[in-house]
Amino acid sequence: MQPTTAEELAHLAQELELVPGAKLNEAWSELGGHNVPIDELGSLLLRRELLSAYQLERLLRGDRRGFYYGTAKVLYQVGAGAFARVYRAVSTVDGGTLAVKVLRARYNADAEKCKAFRREGEMGRLLRHPNIVAIEDVGQEHTSSYITMEFVEGQTLRELVKIRGAVDLVRGLDLVIQMAAGLEYAHRRGVTHRDLKASNVLISSLGKAKLVDFGLAGIDADTGDKALGKVEHPRTIDYAALEKLSGMKDDGIRSDVFFLGTLGYLTLGGAPALVESRDRAVRADPRRFTTIVPLGTRNPALPRDVIEVVSRMMHLDPLERWQTVTDAKRALEQVFEKYSGEAAVAAATPASAAATAPAALPDGGDHPKAVSRGSLMLVERAGRAQQTLRDFFTKLGYKVLITENPQRALSRFSTTPIPADGIVLSAQSLGEPAVEAFNKLTSDPFFSQVPAVLLVGQRQEALAERATVDARRKVIATPFHTRDMARLLAEILERVA
Repeated sequence: MQPTTAEELAHLAQELELVPGAKLNEAWSELGGHNVPIDELGSLLLRRELLSAYQLERLLRGDRRGFYYGTAKVLYQVGAGAFARVYRAVSTVDGGTLAVKVLRARYNADAEKCKAFRREGEMGRLLRHPNIVAIEDVGQEHTSSYITMEFVEGQTLRELVKIRGAVDLVRGLDLVIQMAAGLEYAHRRGVTHRDLKASNVLISSLGKAKLVDFGLAGIDADTGDKALGKVEHPRTIDYAALEKLSGMKDDGIRSDVFFLGTLGYLTLGGAPALVESRDRAVRADPRRFTTIVPLGTRNPALPRDVIEVVSRMMHLDPLERWQTVTDAKRALEQVFEKYSGEAAVAAATPASAAATAPAALPDGGDHPKAVSRGSLMLVERAGRAQQTLRDFFTKLGYKVLITENPQRALSRFSTTPIPADGIVLSAQSLGEPAVEAFNKLTSDPFFSQVPAVLLVGQRQEALAERATVDARRKVIATPFHTRDMARLLAEILERVA
């Protein structure tokens, strides 16, 4: 039943073990009693981080499910696909951060879909390597199938390259070697991935590459680890098309080598090797593989020997390809060693400069060209607004971190090194606390070097007037033009560059 009073909301939150009774008593004391509007209690629980916006939204709807999956307590959604949704969660056992992948409700009654989903988790749980996302639990909560896994703070390889373009030579080679290391481990256990693609590689904020989603993995009956058993499963249409073209059916190991090569091509070339499409006919078309733009043409600044290593990984003739991931990894390590010294830094500069040099902002157009411009911490409570703003700033070329609490954001900017180049506070959902945090940045000498933007709504003139602005802290009202926000950020971030 949907709660209509503050007491009903508190009762539901306590009953579901989302907020301890002692914390609710503190909240009642701060509010001066129980006879307060339901929104006031909700806002207080958010400010004190006793509830997340996701949890509060579900509580206000009267939901009793979707808060826990096994020992994971869901905080908010971080991603979604056609097959499943992914949430950030916290372990009720040790307080650690987890990711929970939940099969979409429309597939709960589909036995085959549920089986494939659980298989992904069971397969991943048996593969333990620093460059493979660790699976912690596979189960079912009520009617929902879920997988609990290691949470990676970062982005997919696809997102990374889309924002910054080609990764500089040495850093890019390091990432591809890490991907190869995870794949090499899987192959040694007799497991082929069969679905290697940029969205199945996570790059952490610390620069660690991790493979994810072994849902289509196959296990070799002869060389596979006996603990894993024998598993046969169709490969993706991309793999099937490649193997049909080369005349080598179910060539799992060398097909993985080819698609690992496409990841190296994307990382160092800044664009996908294969035409991207959701259309199965396009993905199955042999011309998709025979019309690949040469890597050297895509990025002429790359050294010839690097191009040769990646190109051999992607050779259409399986016999001309590196025969194992170990062979490809050794070749990658050799060129990495060559270009990671002092002489290599100079050799890598042209490619690096193309990927990281700031571009002039255009005078027109909806979005400036996406290049790497730094990082922002977004302080926004509303889940939908979080995603909208994250996408907006990402398109401008910024890496975006998100928190719901202004005071938590200030606390994180009190550490060294600071977590981001600047902070964006949304008064539209946070109201007065956003202005208080913004003014703290302006008045406290400790935060004197932290650039900040305060977003205010059309009807928040009073809040905007109470904001204290200076050269590094600015206020902007919504709706705003993309060019105006881009220029404002460039201005305040440049002052501390």
